Amino acid sequence: MRLVLRGITKRFGSVVANDSISLTVEPGEIHCLLGENGAGKSTLMNVLYGLYKADEGEIELDGVVQHFAGPGDAMAAGIGMVHQHFMLIPVFSVAENVMLGNESTGFAGTLDVEAARTRVTEISDRFGFHVSPDAIVEDLPVGVQQRVEIIKALSRDAELLVFDEPTAVLTPQETDELMDIMRQLREAGKAIVFITHKLREVREVADRITVVRHGKVVGEADPKASNAELASMMVGRPVELVVHKDAPSIGADAFVVKDLRVVDPAGVTQVDDLSFTIRAGEVLAVAGVQGNGQTELTEAILGLQDDVTGSITLDGVELVGRSTRKILDAGVGFIPEDRQVDGLVPNFTIAENLMLNRSFRSPFVKNGALRIGALRAFADQKLKEYDVRARDIDSLAGNLSGGNQQKVVVARELSRDLRLLVAAQPTRGVDVGSIEFIHKQVVATRDSGIPVLVVSTELDEVVALADRIMVLYRGRIVGIVPADTPREVLGLMMTGERPDDLKDVVA
Repeated sequence: MRLVLRGITKRFGSVVANDSISLTVEPGEIHCLLGENGAGKSTLMNVLYGLYKADEGEIELDGVVQHFAGPGDAMAAGIGMVHQHFMLIPVFSVAENVMLGNESTGFAGTLDVEAARTRVTEISDRFGFHVSPDAIVEDLPVGVQQRVEIIKALSRDAELLVFDEPTAVLTPQETDELMDIMRQLREAGKAIVFITHKLREVREVADRITVVRHGKVVGEADPKASNAELASMMVGRPVELVVHKDAPSIGADAFVVKDLRVVDPAGVTQVDDLSFTIRAGEVLAVAGVQGNGQTELTEAILGLQDDVTGSITLDGVELVGRSTRKILDAGVGFIPEDRQVDGLVPNFTIAENLMLNRSFRSPFVKNGALRIGALRAFADQKLKEYDVRARDIDSLAGNLSGGNQQKVVVARELSRDLRLLVAAQPTRGVDVGSIEFIHKQVVATRDSGIPVLVVSTELDEVVALADRIMVLYRGRIVGIVPADTPREVLGLMMTGERPDDLKDVVA
């Protein structure tokens, strides 16, 4: 199937998400749509899939202009989409998920599950997916669940497959397996659109690369181009992709966690018997697939979890049982994983957001009155120091780009007198230029002698920032290893393999 998009424009109010985008995808081709988060890639594919209606432009499949009223029309035309967040029913079997929305019936109108089982087996055998039609989806590893999504699309005779940030929740090994699957699909003549911002993956599988920036196509790139060249096209300027840092100057044990256990409101243990130490001037980075206790760990440190047992001490002071305000006052800086929910108040100005956790004390408050001059001077300084791209300090935080919102959070947290920095997904959803800046700030914090805990699902980020790496799996520590541990070992540890069992891999 040959896809041609001509002049696709999509507006949301005054925001132009797609600005006259045109591209062509040929059969038997992996066409990568590369761009920063917020560049308009997913919006474009949602137009293609019938989830949005374009304001201008047209979609052509094999020479025929299409008018999709919804995803059902797109699927009927041979388009399949593998979403970043899987569209599966966890308690259903693979076969039941595959037939959902495309049910066939047998005698007396009963559902023909056997036909779905046969279809799953045929597709799985053809592409070597190794997926049982009777397996319950919630019992499957994330990588296998993604294969179910692909089988679901192929069962409807999709000739054009869209992969939207498909590796966001995968281990390195699962990512490699997905790359192999995409190559097999290409060899079978399928047309593939691969949406990503990860340069390593682009260079590995792309036949052609279209780069999108601020909703516009800025050009095509050669798959053999260097990471620096691709990053420069994405951002519009040269970007330093390597984190430069000296050997750490390690001090005494500063942050100590012992026998930590966190139970969620449903009674499920999310963090189970964690014990670790971070020394002054050290970055301990936590690796693992999202959903293995990382969020609950950081929230327990900040006093945001109710059912916590064990001990968390900072410079000998116990934090468990303290309120979040007292923990922040003890010198804990917190960059939350969701800046819009936990990091900012979107309807507050930049200046107001910069004083959020100090709105009741000096230098912003004196004798119960807000010192407007002190706040404005501080905010003006941080706007320049952290290169926050905004009209002025009175701009609403909610109107900033994701990268600039994150810079406001980082500026606020690092401008306090810190004794510990907890950075959860510090560069999630930000462009490579902002990633470069934030990484430098984290390293500078570590070099000032402050212990740093970084939590990230991006293995490249973990390796770049860490002095030691702690791998979590199902709420438990699989191992704590040096930062130079091979990626393939870290990937296997993220599936629960113990480092002592991986000596052959290291060798």
